[in-house]
Amino acid sequence: MEPADALERIAYLLDRAREATYRVRAYKRAAEVVRAVPLDELADRARLGTLTELEHLGPKTAAIVAETLADGEPAYLRELEARTAIASGPGDGLRAALRGDCHSHSDWSDGGSPIEVMARAARALGHEYQVLTDHSPRLTVANGLSPERLLRQLDVVAELNEVFAAEAAAGTAAPFRLLTGIEVDILDDGSLDQSDELLGRLDLVVASVHSKLRMDASQMTRRMATAVANPHVDVLGHCTGRIVVGRGRPESEFDAELVFHACARFDTAVEINCRPERLDPPRRLLAIAADAGCRFSIDTDAHAPGQLEWQPYGCDRAADAGIDAGRIVNALPLDELLEWTAGHV
Repeated sequence: MEPADALERIAYLLDRAREATYRVRAYKRAAEVVRAVPLDELADRARLGTLTELEHLGPKTAAIVAETLADGEPAYLRELEARTAIASGPGDGLRAALRGDCHSHSDWSDGGSPIEVMARAARALGHEYQVLTDHSPRLTVANGLSPERLLRQLDVVAELNEVFAAEAAAGTAAPFRLLTGIEVDILDDGSLDQSDELLGRLDLVVASVHSKLRMDASQMTRRMATAVANPHVDVLGHCTGRIVVGRGRPESEFDAELVFHACARFDTAVEINCRPERLDPPRRLLAIAADAGCRFSIDTDAHAPGQLEWQPYGCDRAADAGIDAGRIVNALPLDELLEWTAGHV
């Protein structure tokens, strides 16, 4: 293992463990610097103790470089691999059936990595497709995409898919497609935070509530039911908005039976959000959605490459609720997934 690879892998695992963003960035910046330095110069600097004279290398990252040069793999990396490993569980069979992930973010909104980095990480995990769902304009705190920025992003995705297709044709990589999408805000009245024309151009739309989460239950029910009935909406994202770590955030209140029956009526999938701080919907609501006959999408809501590995958390919850792969939209082959989303408009 080369030192830059070790630093990048540490950053990836810190992302997987939800460590502080500043720590992840420190290892990423160090990796970029180290990769540009010849190995013999790194070895000389390690011997002379001058690695920290390189930009963005502090004592910890310099020690990782020196240890990798000496031993091939730093002890900290081995410790992280063991500590952040995701254990097998009842949803292992469902995870094996998944072909992609319908909810992910890049640094175009509030994610921490470029689009291509996220896509290549998804492909490396064995995904056949990944949906890019950066935020919509109203969510300014997350750098939501204006219509103009979203249009530019569509061009970037098209160019990347040409690269991926060429790599697959050359036999250097497995077939993979990055799908266009958005996590569109559900506005107070249930309308969507993007134009119909633009939403109609996307492969898949996740709709989520991000504001006024403590709205009166009857109003929230009307708001969510209106959104899931919208023909542009394919997936209802993290439906309660809850946060279950730290100081937390309580669930939004709404008539779950009515909302989930609306999802079933309009064939809008209910997201099983895999983020450890969300795990949304709660198990009792997941049971209601299952009884209502809903489809589901088991999504990581990843904001960094390492977080793309979180799908087992949602798969375990789905398995416990008795949901099989036949009801999970991202277990569909690519052409069938796109046929399903196209049927909503």
